[in-house]
Amino acid sequence: MNIATERQPHVNIMTPSVRRLDASVAAAFKEAVTRETGDDRKALIIDFSKIDFIDSSGLGMLVSLLKMMNGKGDMMLCALNPGISNMFTLTRMDRIFRICPDRAAALAQLNP
Repeated sequence: MNIATERQPHVNIMTPSVRRLDASVAAAFKEAVTRETGDDRKALIIDFSKIDFIDSSGLGMLVSLLKMMNGKGDMMLCALNPGISNMFTLTRMDRIFRICPDRAAALAQLNP
């Protein structure tokens, strides 16, 4: 799975190159994020700017990544399209994940 990775001093930013974060790519995405971040549990931003769709497998994978952080770092999601944002609200995942409108807002919250 192809993920654009940007590393800043205290933040890893991952931008998946897929349009759909579903059962067909969820495991590969988690593996790629885990490989890219290694044991480095600093802040993680997942940029959804290229993602049009997420299913329950994608949500489960995000919860798994959040648990992987184990309180040793922050995890934020940014640039959710309106459909995905509504789905996060309906499933109340917006109460579990920190969500920002864009990458700049996420970085601003992590680097006050």
